[in-house]
Amino acid sequence: MRVYYYGHVLVWFWDMTLRLAVLGSTGSIGACTLDLAARHPERVEVFALAARADHAALLEQCRRHRPRYAALEDAPAAAALAQAARAEGLEVEVLQGAAALEELAGDARLDCVMAGIVGLAGLAPALAAVRAGTRVLLANKEALAAAGGMFMEAVRAHSCTLVPVDSEHNALFQCLAGTPGAALERVTLTASGGPFRGRPPAELADVTPAEACAHPTWRMGRKISVDSATMMNKGLEVIEARWLFDLEPERIDVVIHPQSVLHAMATLRDGSTLAHLGPADMRVAIGYALFGAERAPTGAEPLDLAGGGELAWSRPEPGAYPCLDLARRALDAGGAAPTVLNAANEVAVDEFLRGRLRFPRIAAVVERALEAADGEAPKDLDAVRAIDESARAAARAAAAREAAR
Repeated sequence: MRVYYYGHVLVWFWDMTLRLAVLGSTGSIGACTLDLAARHPERVEVFALAARADHAALLEQCRRHRPRYAALEDAPAAAALAQAARAEGLEVEVLQGAAALEELAGDARLDCVMAGIVGLAGLAPALAAVRAGTRVLLANKEALAAAGGMFMEAVRAHSCTLVPVDSEHNALFQCLAGTPGAALERVTLTASGGPFRGRPPAELADVTPAEACAHPTWRMGRKISVDSATMMNKGLEVIEARWLFDLEPERIDVVIHPQSVLHAMATLRDGSTLAHLGPADMRVAIGYALFGAERAPTGAEPLDLAGGGELAWSRPEPGAYPCLDLARRALDAGGAAPTVLNAANEVAVDEFLRGRLRFPRIAAVVERALEAADGEAPKDLDAVRAIDESARAAARAAAAREAAR
């Protein structure tokens, strides 16, 4: 057994077969996780798969990976999956509803849970896995953005093994393995700058969802792609880093790095800086989360630094990324502000993807909701949901006003 400890993150890696549940299996993180499971069937047993509504994609995954359980939050989709599975003779028990996702995540038979459901919807199942004391591979940044204090308290209370899967935080985790917390001065998260890097704000009024989702270096889902375009994604990652590594906000830097080769840096008190470089392939981070220092093959292409051209870094231009600024403001404000930020952003991004809100007004909607934010940080899931519901109502009203302009 290997043991690593940094900040609030305690991880050990077992040399044994892992019984795995993948929450959000039909998304990009889920697909990468299952790709690795298929490459190492002697090390990973796919025990359960869960998604929101894509029953066709989940059926194909059931055919290939033969899980014992499959769950869909959407009831009609679950019924369609169950019917198709019976017709094909697949030995999989199909569950439905949000409660089923939590039940699967908290199953005591699991060794490992990939928490890959996007948005606040992923918080409750991730918490269920934490409370079961299972190793949790956390790819849902919104869980820490909306409920960081509560979530990390649960991690400590239930002796949960928590591994960050976001490429930046996973990179920091690798850099800091074996480094005492007192040795760390600051961390740096890198950002590509998204598809609109360098374009003046005046040119962004008419960009389409397809353009915003065309990320230059990563292949991701639609919501996270838009967050990358606004740099809210990096703002949420700043909040995530604050909780994962127990850092004051002023010790978390962000730099623009268009090539997405260097994922994060840790600057230490002796003057040295540790950096993690790798391809823009989430299988690298997920592989480390699953297999640790063994460095099992992932299928990712190694870097060719000599043939890859120049690497560049720069600080974000002041005012160029208002969503990043709003995330930092919410983190500094504390209390309910980060929960409000996350809820308002989810609403604004959804309105943009539906064609009802212009891209530059995403930040405006979030700012309006933040202006009304008050109250203490949530201490339980009910409090998170209450703050979230109120913030979403405020954001929807703000989005309607912005759309009418």
